[in-house]
Amino acid sequence: MINSFTAIDFETAHGKRWSICQVGLVRVENGLVTEEYSSLVQPPNNFYWDNFIDIHGITPEMTANAPTFDIVWKEMERFIKNQDVVAHNGFAFDFNCLSQTLEYYDVETPVYTGHCTYKIYGDNLASLCERFNITLKHHDALSDAMACAELFRMHFE
Repeated sequence: MINSFTAIDFETAHGKRWSICQVGLVRVENGLVTEEYSSLVQPPNNFYWDNFIDIHGITPEMTANAPTFDIVWKEMERFIKNQDVVAHNGFAFDFNCLSQTLEYYDVETPVYTGHCTYKIYGDNLASLCERFNITLKHHDALSDAMACAELFRMHFE
């Protein structure tokens, strides 16, 4: 049973995984949410594809003065390094976003143990939240991370 972990979610500005434009992190200790972290992130060149803006609503104007990922990473690292980390569709998306963005900024990827709620439940986040009555503002990184944390906690109950 894992009752202490970090749930993560990223939104990206375009098709490259290193284009993170929002980060959401939820720290759970002994089954209770102890900390949340959310930040807009200025992707490289503050460049977006319109269809990604349509998905999450984050625009270049919103991230024009946001910190770049290498700055945000200084706040994030303690949530991830040597931790159990869970994401919904993590192995296909979020963990790749993390590793590719760290590589883009020439930052060493920390050791962590990844878990995936999509792999556990086999359904998309919005459907699971509806089924289990979990509040979700889909494609807001903090809301998605919080929903993922709740699903992961439920898995061990």
